[in-house]
Amino acid sequence: MTPKPPRIAPPEFGAPMEAAHPSEAARRLLALRRSASADRMTEPGPDDETLDAILEMAARVPDHRKIVPFRFIVFSRAARVRLGDVIAERFVAANPDATPERIEAERGKLLRAPVVVAVVARIDSAHKTPAWEQELTNGAVCLNLLLAASAYGFGANWLTEWHSYDERVMNALGLKGAERLSGFVYIGTPTEKPRERQRPQMAEIVSRM
Repeated sequence: MTPKPPRIAPPEFGAPMEAAHPSEAARRLLALRRSASADRMTEPGPDDETLDAILEMAARVPDHRKIVPFRFIVFSRAARVRLGDVIAERFVAANPDATPERIEAERGKLLRAPVVVAVVARIDSAHKTPAWEQELTNGAVCLNLLLAASAYGFGANWLTEWHSYDERVMNALGLKGAERLSGFVYIGTPTEKPRERQRPQMAEIVSRM
């Protein structure tokens, strides 16, 4: 069995920190980062201790005024089955002519990977920090989750899909008030290597003033 990487303990509040961490491994991770297909994941996923470390890394993001406009929901398999029933019910309501195969595919959406984490945006629109900045923090959290999972040797995929915007599904998740789903992050062991996708031509998106 491969030894588990040691957890990197966070520093105490107010401790002096390095401003940069030169690392060839980190540069390689960022240069070659690629999402793994949620449909092509299997066991193992991260155990509870490793997932806690991944979530701790994910939460380490720029957060203007330190308001923490996000939270995580970690699903047990039973919870995913229950939520899958809600997703299937809502899908049938919107698609009464759907085939049984398609309905079952929707029901099993949250069972595609061994670990699923929902990132919940809890945007405080009354706060003096603009809502847009709080939303950007949520995006950073989701990307950090992908990067941390990869650093621990797992594939990961950040998806929203239609059910992330369905009110009944959000209610079943216990979302309150203005909370919304930033998405579901699927984590596991890829059954095949993802292929490189098209990337933007840098000359088309970079300008200098």
